[in-house]
Amino acid sequence: MLVFTRKRDEANIIGDGIEVRVLRVGKDGVRLGVTAPREVAVHRQEVYELVSAANASAATAGQTMDAANRLRRRLAGALVTDAPP
Repeated sequence: MLVFTRKRDEANIIGDGIEVRVLRVGKDGVRLGVTAPREVAVHRQEVYELVSAANASAATAGQTMDAANRLRRRLAGALVTDAPP
């Protein structure tokens, strides 16, 4: 982890388009301002973890539906093959 010491109104630059600026320093926390391109998602860690868990859950649900559809197609093919002439 890279650690910086910054004062109010000072900033760090990440890459070519992301700026993290110290807006206020208080007794219980630091207020940061983030400027980033629209295509870069910026989340608090707890929100990012919720979004990641929701995406993983949705991907698993999609795999379950794919497996069910494959099984349904296989069963439909077996029924046609097993049908009496």
